Amino acid sequence: MRRRPPTRWAEQEPTVGQADAAVIGAALKRARERPSGNWFAVAPSGDVRADRPLGLRVLGRELVAWRDRAGTAVAGPGACPHLGAPLARGRIVCGDLVCRWHGLRLAPDGGAGWRPLPCHDDGVLTWVRLDQAGEDPSPRPVLPARPRPARSLHAVIRAVGVCEPEDVVANRLDPWHGAWFHPYSFARLRVAHAPPAGAENADDRFLVEVTYRLGPRLGVPVLAEFTSPEPRTVVMRIVEGEGAGSVVETHATPLGPGRDGRPRTAVIEATIATSERPGFAVARLAAPVVRPLMRRAAARLWRDDLAYAERRYALRAEGP
Repeated sequence: MRRRPPTRWAEQEPTVGQADAAVIGAALKRARERPSGNWFAVAPSGDVRADRPLGLRVLGRELVAWRDRAGTAVAGPGACPHLGAPLARGRIVCGDLVCRWHGLRLAPDGGAGWRPLPCHDDGVLTWVRLDQAGEDPSPRPVLPARPRPARSLHAVIRAVGVCEPEDVVANRLDPWHGAWFHPYSFARLRVAHAPPAGAENADDRFLVEVTYRLGPRLGVPVLAEFTSPEPRTVVMRIVEGEGAGSVVETHATPLGPGRDGRPRTAVIEATIATSERPGFAVARLAAPVVRPLMRRAAARLWRDDLAYAERRYALRAEGP
């Protein structure tokens, strides 16, 4: 931690001249061109349970997920193949999903006209592969390097906005707004490197010097890197400073249209913190207390940033 001189919000150095729409747009275009293997982050791993099914929606498709007797995540269509009952309201019995309407029993490997979808659980997030997305499928999601589980602490939030995945990704590829839009969390933000509009993949990252605020006059300065490994994901990694190696993965999952016909997108954000300090072991032991605090901080940021993403979508939908 370092003491920092108090700075009034209006006295910050404006970033309007640096936040080039062409640079942000080009970074977004490159992200959208990368393969995803048709994988979608759908839920925190802890939400997929062995004692009850979880209802999901991706690309307008109703899905259901649960864990079998071995603890493996299973996902598939959410409508019962018999008469269409919602399987998310069923029950798990000895690892099978039993429909509550007429008692049809579905095993994790399928049967009775029901087939599971490819599913992957990485210990932090659960993913489902939907090959209707139009890309070549891959055996696993595109995942960034993460801190070792034995040396890290993670927390996941989920928020839904009226926008499309590109609006969420564009928000994260605009680091210049951080200290202006989130002054309660960030201060002294400077983008040290941004890829030019025609950047090659090797140089396709943003480097940001920023101080995470811990109070009115205390903060933790770090150097953070922002990259986009696939079309619906942006990864922030601390490369220098306290917590080096920690990552924040922001995944944008298209849910499909709402009742008003406008698109809905789920922001599923995983914060995976690590530190070499001996005291971090204490934080890991206090995970039941620390995780809600991590989720609260992330949720506050996304209450603001979803408004930003929704505004971007609304302007685009209105047209010229």
